[in-house]
Amino acid sequence: MPTQFSQSSTNLNSLAPRLLDWFAINGRHDLPWQQHQTHTPNPYIVWLSEVMLQQTQVTTVLPYFARFMESFPTVQDLAAAEWDMVAEHWAGLGYYARARNLHKGAKQLVEVINETGDFPQTLAGWEAISGVGPSTAGAIMAMGLHRYGVICDGNVKRVLTRWAAIDGDITKSATTKELWALAERLTPRENSGLFAQAMMDMGATLCTRSKPACLLCPLQDDCLAHAQGRETDYPVKAKKQPKPSKFSNALLIKDADGNILWLQRPDNGIWGGLWSLPLEFVEKISGKAAVKNTGKNIDKKLPEATAEQPLEVAINEKVYETEFTTAEQIINEWLIKNNLAAAPMNKTLLDDAPIKHSLTHFHWYLTPQSVTLNNEQTAEITQALQAAEININWLNADDAQATLGLPQAMVKILE
Repeated sequence: MPTQFSQSSTNLNSLAPRLLDWFAINGRHDLPWQQHQTHTPNPYIVWLSEVMLQQTQVTTVLPYFARFMESFPTVQDLAAAEWDMVAEHWAGLGYYARARNLHKGAKQLVEVINETGDFPQTLAGWEAISGVGPSTAGAIMAMGLHRYGVICDGNVKRVLTRWAAIDGDITKSATTKELWALAERLTPRENSGLFAQAMMDMGATLCTRSKPACLLCPLQDDCLAHAQGRETDYPVKAKKQPKPSKFSNALLIKDADGNILWLQRPDNGIWGGLWSLPLEFVEKISGKAAVKNTGKNIDKKLPEATAEQPLEVAINEKVYETEFTTAEQIINEWLIKNNLAAAPMNKTLLDDAPIKHSLTHFHWYLTPQSVTLNNEQTAEITQALQAAEININWLNADDAQATLGLPQAMVKILE
């Protein structure tokens, strides 16, 4: 019967043996979460590493993984930990929803273990854990339990689209379905964990986004993209629209002793559950407008505050509700009421160039500004925030970095 794939049956059948032979000699075998050299695999370690490795490179993950394992050596330890401690360990790794799902998932896993005596043993069982999708679940099954599991993450998609010259947009469901079908066809029933690690190593070390090392690749003889000299044309992905840009002031509100006011952000939204300076929304520019105005991605300096013309904060009700957390609304209103927002002698620009921090969906330009309160004002703003049941801290920069989970943007501001 003719195959539904662009490669011959011979090539399809020989891919796994070739890849496993290459991995045995050239693959990475010293990563701390790898389980292929043990007879009693630990799914907790694989789950933790897979979550950390989502959209993040191995070299970045290694020190974070080591810290987590030192503080939370078991899933029970992670589940029992306070969120602030988990957030502090994750701070700087980015994509913070992963940390929230990890903490929630640990609690779910402990419930499963208490009920059944073990970790989930099926693909569906793992997919029921917060933050675990089909590829992560497949990786845990294959590498963390030594059972059959299929992965189709970004590295795998890049290898497969090149090898089979799959020219569909990988952001489209039809292409995703095609890639999963090919991954399932290629994954051996035995040693699927080794195969999964080999595929990830291929994508990470040889079949890289730019400058793939085709001469070292065990699949070069039948790679269709290589035969066409079009390796970097794959995977095909719709051109991204330029990101919009958002401008905010980052307020260093200090007490008489030099301690800074820190707010714990709401669980939902950007930096959920982490600690941040109060932010004061100023402006938002769409990606298209940015391209139209500058001819390239936005690289705009925030207008400087002067004694004659301090920065204006958006007061449109709709914008106000969506761009200010409850805590920031309280602070913004309190500053205006006390005439501090418009007092250039009290509130001065620390740096005339905003700090650029790029997130998944937009670029954020943060301009640090400082205002020092007297003891009476400090007590008043503290009472106002505590009355609204908002978690706050007054800490100097060093203590904040040492004890709070701060997003990387806040670290940039402190530095």
